[in-house]
Amino acid sequence: MLEFDNVSKSFWTGSHRKIILDRVSFRIDRGRSLGILAPNGTGKTTVINMMCGLEKPDEGTIRRTARISFPLGYMGGVVSRHSAFENSRYIARLYGLDPEYVEAFCRWLCNLGEYFDQPLGTYSSGMRARFSFALMLALDFDLYLIDEGMPNSTDVEFNRKAGEILRERLERTTTVIVSHQPRTLEAFAQQAAVLMDGKLHMFDTLEEAKQLYDYETQG
Repeated sequence: MLEFDNVSKSFWTGSHRKIILDRVSFRIDRGRSLGILAPNGTGKTTVINMMCGLEKPDEGTIRRTARISFPLGYMGGVVSRHSAFENSRYIARLYGLDPEYVEAFCRWLCNLGEYFDQPLGTYSSGMRARFSFALMLALDFDLYLIDEGMPNSTDVEFNRKAGEILRERLERTTTVIVSHQPRTLEAFAQQAAVLMDGKLHMFDTLEEAKQLYDYETQG
């Protein structure tokens, strides 16, 4: 479904080369959700972006044989001067879906009221996060990418509805979630990995991954 084959990625910081991945290979199969533990600054978001094609590897091959979501919270596909109404219908057409359904779903889940018809540029960060998450759930992917868990929203009703939909969706799909906090992965991951110093250490369980992660970050 998603495979990294001998993939490398690095950035020049101005003073040194920061290695994100160093000849890393792994595979994610349908039904085997993966949680990746990584300290802040190690490249969690870059790895997630590589999975969906927003970032390209320096070397190696990434194979995708499924519908892979954009990362939760990513807003690069929408236009700030357009409303949630306009953006939802435009994105629906890009994915070959019914624009009326996608619009209605997002309008119901976001519960933004009159703001749904206002430009995204007028939204708070929390409102934008709610719209982004609603749009991702409306598109119904095979593999969902989540960076640091649920969006930061103070809207209790949104959190309840979105959480219920995501839990139901994950019963028949697969997810990759990256975080620096082990507890963020507990509800999602069936297998786990630790990203550190350019290497991805794969484990069968989250508990095994936590042992290495705690040793490296707290030792």
